Amino acid sequence: MAGETDSVLEQAAGGAFDVIVVGGGNAAFCAALAAREQGAKVLVLERAGVDEAGGNSRFTAGAIRFAYDGLDDLLSVVPDLSPTEIETTDFGSYTKDQFYDDMGRVTDYRCDPTLTGLLVEQSRPTLQWMRQKGIRFVPIYGRQAFKVDGRFKFWGGLTIEAWGGGPGLVDGLTQAARRDGIAILYDTRAVDLVMDGVAVAGVRVRHADAFHDLPCRAVVLAAGGFEANAEWRTRYLGPGWELAKVRGTRFNTGDGLAMALKIGASPTGNWSGCHAVGWERNAPEFGDLAVGDQFQKHSYPFGILVNAGGERFVDEGADFRNYTYAKYGRAILEQPGQFAWQVFDAKVKHLLRDEYRIRQVTKVSANSLEELAGRLDGVDAAGFLETARAFNAAVATDTPFNPNVKDGRAATGITPRKSNWANRLDTPPFEAYAVTCGITFTFGGLRITEEAQVLDVDARGIPGLYAAGEMVGGLFYFNYPGGTGLMSGAVFGRLAGEAAGRSAAEPRRRE
Repeated sequence: MAGETDSVLEQAAGGAFDVIVVGGGNAAFCAALAAREQGAKVLVLERAGVDEAGGNSRFTAGAIRFAYDGLDDLLSVVPDLSPTEIETTDFGSYTKDQFYDDMGRVTDYRCDPTLTGLLVEQSRPTLQWMRQKGIRFVPIYGRQAFKVDGRFKFWGGLTIEAWGGGPGLVDGLTQAARRDGIAILYDTRAVDLVMDGVAVAGVRVRHADAFHDLPCRAVVLAAGGFEANAEWRTRYLGPGWELAKVRGTRFNTGDGLAMALKIGASPTGNWSGCHAVGWERNAPEFGDLAVGDQFQKHSYPFGILVNAGGERFVDEGADFRNYTYAKYGRAILEQPGQFAWQVFDAKVKHLLRDEYRIRQVTKVSANSLEELAGRLDGVDAAGFLETARAFNAAVATDTPFNPNVKDGRAATGITPRKSNWANRLDTPPFEAYAVTCGITFTFGGLRITEEAQVLDVDARGIPGLYAAGEMVGGLFYFNYPGGTGLMSGAVFGRLAGEAAGRSAAEPRRRE
């Protein structure tokens, strides 16, 4: 491996590659594969070693949101559905209009209309393209469908995931890249862009104990956001964000953004916003690949969330989990002590996702609410009992409970109200899980064109520079529809790679 690395590094220093992609996750590999289709010789730079490679993509569950009008569209992406799966499942549809509506609604209609249009319109064609590259997708039965009257029904606009989750996606993309003759350098950190006048002409990297300048014709930045940089989190997201746990890779410290901003790239988007969820309170500082995304705790719509005062602070049933989970991490971080407890009773235990059954979980159980109150570490017991009793009295029990739809079973007359899936806490044993804030990725990024070329602060394209994935600004504000990150990475990775590959074949124009 060392000999192979030295050989690739030597070739790169000699200008053997047309396109260099900075990053090693979903967006980066989609860019590399697309550039290779344009005939470019491509090099991928991965800051992490082989064991930690893949960026945030490796830490995801692999859910991916795309627009489809029915079973035929779904089969174009998941052609190996069995007859039994088709017979016993209502896959429904998730139309382009629904995708547009969800993007607008959850971002308070701030999402860039041009970028959102590309994301929605290119979602299914991009997955079909990935399928041609050997990437497999399967239905998300375990997390996005409940069985009612003998048939599974999907909800919340999410139907499929990458086979093998995030690790399977990264491994599949890596294998596809190697088959296409794309070179990969691990343990190689990009530190600067090499310039030729106003044009990007290469990347400066650190490998081992030396710096190297690697010339090329075009660069695609797909190196993630700055969520693993505590100083940047506090600078841009605000005080207290240094206390958040990082769900994914420790390597997303904003390197790509810093390099681009240094040469005058235009920042855009929600720089004070991020994707942040309820996360195991005692999880490590950064993601653990052995656990993956299982530190998340996303069944809160079926229970209540209480803070240190024993008080509820969000509407747990405001919408499907897919449309609230990415903003409720911030709400938890804003609570005293930056923690909360999710509380459930026995009626909904069968609905809890698999992540509640892992060994690395902070959990208490009891046979009465009074007993439970005494076991919630850090919580005012009297405050919790008052909250639980008021909540129980407010539940509209005459409305049927249905986890597959927004059932309107509300708890009203209390603050905050619970809009859907309200059930009295009255059936022991009771269970509670301690959570804190887990940050996934940051929303601020770079301004790009429809071809994913990076614009400078004067709104001019920077020759030779493209961006994809979490480095694209303008898509997400305040919140995020679940599964859109991988889709965005693939769509804009493909667009960036295609444009970079074409650019590498053209004579360089001075601007």
